[in-house]
Amino acid sequence: MKTTKTITEVFDDFDGTPADQSVRFAFNGATYEIDLTRAHFEEFAEALQPWIKAGRRIGSGAPRSLKKRRKRTQREVEEAASISMANAKMRKWAGENGYTVSPKGRIPQKVVEAYLEANPNE
Repeated sequence: MKTTKTITEVFDDFDGTPADQSVRFAFNGATYEIDLTRAHFEEFAEALQPWIKAGRRIGSGAPRSLKKRRKRTQREVEEAASISMANAKMRKWAGENGYTVSPKGRIPQKVVEAYLEANPNE
């Protein structure tokens, strides 16, 4: 069985170094998101302070810390890959046997049951 492990790394949008957090902000009706190191976040926050003090807060939104994301274990990655492969086989079988199944999302229970009945060793 071939498995794939995908690692997502996030880098500071200014200097390309590993980022510590993503920051969302809005200006003139548009919402933006930038990835920043702790130092660049502090610079950004300091630059906005005079405008924040003069403005009115209308919502909440703390910056998301990238370090709080839990990495998937190898077992979780392998289980997800196995489920994806099984679902792909089931979708292929369904199409070949007259069932209409969307390429994504939940496979209808009647299709799952028919597949398992036709493939008892799966």
